[in-house]
Amino acid sequence: MALDPTSEKFILHWGEMAARWGMNRTVSQIHGLLFLAERPLHAEEIAETLVVARSNVSTSLKELQSWGLVQITHLLGDRRDYYVALQDMYEIARAIAEGRKRREIDPTVSVLRDLVLQADAKAPPAVLKKIEEVLKFMETLSRWYDEMKKLEPGSWFQLIKMGAKVHSLLKKTA
Repeated sequence: MALDPTSEKFILHWGEMAARWGMNRTVSQIHGLLFLAERPLHAEEIAETLVVARSNVSTSLKELQSWGLVQITHLLGDRRDYYVALQDMYEIARAIAEGRKRREIDPTVSVLRDLVLQADAKAPPAVLKKIEEVLKFMETLSRWYDEMKKLEPGSWFQLIKMGAKVHSLLKKTA
């Protein structure tokens, strides 16, 4: 599959952007390719298009599936697995936020709770207070995310567009 220059630039940037966030560049390039693709692609086609090892593609596709960003589909008469990416930006953002919460926020909350509950008598009160403040913040962030994911996509997008105007509304109701 030949890429046009615009698609190639998008895919390369998608990989660079994700690498800055601590994610694997190839995983993100594959996601970018599947996002732009007008039809499902099989692993060999992905490997050839991006010039990456087939084994790297397999590992990357499993990672993308674990994030909920890519799904397997099948074509009649073909035994290979084909892959498609989520196309709705709200769903993509939701899947990424959910994955990051599960991988980053939830384990941090768990560790902080354990630290607070199992602190020994030698722990300085100032240290415990700071840990409790971080825990309170992380729990609040987690609850906020749980509430936000209940919103319909249109409401979620409106809230994002409002930005700091939300603060003005809060001041008026207080």
